[in-house]
Amino acid sequence: MLRDKKGNKKKSLLDLSVAAGGIMAYIVYKRKKPRTIPLGDGWWGVGEKTLSEDQKIYPFQVETSDKEIEDLYERIDRTRYADPLEDGKFHYGFNSTYLKKVVSYWRHEFDWKKQVAVLNKYPHFKTKIEGLDVHFIHVRPPHRENQKVLPIMIVHGWPGSFYEFYKILPLLTQSHDGVVFEVICPSIPGYGFSEASHKQGFNSLAAARIFLKLMERLGFSQFYLQGGDWGSLITTNMAQMKPQCVKGLHLNMCMSNRGFKVLLSLLIGPYLPFLVGLSREDVRRLFPFFEKNVFEMLRESGYFHIQATKPDTAGCGVNDSPVGLAAWILEKFSSWADLKNRDLEDGGLERKFSLDDLLTNVMIYWTTGSITSSMRFYKENLGSNLNNRVDFKTEIFVPTGFAAFPNELMHCPKSWAQIRYRNIQSYTFMPRGGHFAAFEEPQLLADDLFNFVKKVEKS
Repeated sequence: MLRDKKGNKKKSLLDLSVAAGGIMAYIVYKRKKPRTIPLGDGWWGVGEKTLSEDQKIYPFQVETSDKEIEDLYERIDRTRYADPLEDGKFHYGFNSTYLKKVVSYWRHEFDWKKQVAVLNKYPHFKTKIEGLDVHFIHVRPPHRENQKVLPIMIVHGWPGSFYEFYKILPLLTQSHDGVVFEVICPSIPGYGFSEASHKQGFNSLAAARIFLKLMERLGFSQFYLQGGDWGSLITTNMAQMKPQCVKGLHLNMCMSNRGFKVLLSLLIGPYLPFLVGLSREDVRRLFPFFEKNVFEMLRESGYFHIQATKPDTAGCGVNDSPVGLAAWILEKFSSWADLKNRDLEDGGLERKFSLDDLLTNVMIYWTTGSITSSMRFYKENLGSNLNNRVDFKTEIFVPTGFAAFPNELMHCPKSWAQIRYRNIQSYTFMPRGGHFAAFEEPQLLADDLFNFVKKVEKS
């Protein structure tokens, strides 16, 4: 240590450099976020993990029987309905007057055997991963000269299924300016024909790891991803775990981080949106904020709290009653397509969907008895503070595209999405559509996906 003429200690340049370096190191340490999530491993099968696992891929077909259909009819015929309130419409949930009409169609006109044939239109497969039989469909495009075939995995959410994508599959597997997709569409374990976990803790990170192993097993070293609802979180986790494998991530739902930037935009956004990165369309979709994003969420999130706390209790009822199951699921296809549908006697259910399509989705849950295990996915993901999870602390650096549909439950502006997704290549305000994008507006979603991918491929 140097001293001046009075004998006082004098800091050298070296001392100052060390001090400055320490401060900078502390700042970097505090700000540094992990760039990837460790892949890890898991075992969700019965009992102890086996020494080896069958890695073969087996063809699978959806099947039914007269006995299965007779049991369904017997249960439907024994249904006990509650009388609706006068002028209640869909504000109290699924209106029982309209429910009787849906159930009458289900009982007397819906042809499950015919719909099973529709389901088997595409090739189905199963393979064992981490102790679970994982179901998926694998659709290859017709062979044509001079077309670029890109593999993509598309992932559903709740209360949907792989069937949500049956309208978009023909669009994705047709050449679009020389670009075409080879589509892998799995069922989340615990949904439909994918085996449910036998152990606690199966969350989106576990599903992401299993789907990455599936893509590796299929021979894909690089691929695209698309998802909404739980699918958006699972595909995001996949991009966080193996960014080197994910050429691009396309989402139609985004869960943004909360923080100072978001708070500032909520305070200033309604008056000076350009100062906080909001567009006029963002303002229109976001505000009044408490009405659209707090009070509406309270009105629509009752199911969420039940499934995130006591899924097995509610599951007892809806797994035993086909009509109860239909009401629990189909109410979401009404309000999540457009919250204004709550003002209609029929919930606007058939404005965007056919009863055949809706009941086919319900039947996938009914025949597999998977509603309870699908509901558990909420508890496994929300049993602890999401902000403490490693994936919510990890930014996403793969090329990302967003399709922001106007009737999605919560709007996420581009400036909010950029807090986590650091490489947004496209962000589109979609002209119409709600939560079930591929089911409601397959052409719009397909066009936006192709535009995003072509932009990534050129970069």
